[in-house]
Amino acid sequence: MDGIEMLRVLGNEYNPEMLSFAHEPRSAQELSDELDVPIATCYRRIEELTDTDLLEHHDRVLSDERRRVNVYRRNVEKVVVDFNEGGVSVDVEERQQVKSRLDEAWRTLSE
Repeated sequence: MDGIEMLRVLGNEYNPEMLSFAHEPRSAQELSDELDVPIATCYRRIEELTDTDLLEHHDRVLSDERRRVNVYRRNVEKVVVDFNEGGVSVDVEERQQVKSRLDEAWRTLSE
């Protein structure tokens, strides 16, 4: 994804707050309740953030109501935006666990 597209996604209302709160696995309902985001908007934002790999589907857990719910967790630790003469560059620092898992998968594939 280019820098402009990344800024567009991060600039959408609620996305930065959702990423910040999703440092631990959270359901859409938890994100909606904690951040005061309408649930329909929350689902749209989750889809947008997962499509851009900033958020990942982490698991399906049993809720207090004994229903299976999806939980999501962010894939990034930090995003740095640099405005320069040539345009915009965005540097994304992945969460260490995600990076380790990707490195392990890559090693397995290359063996």
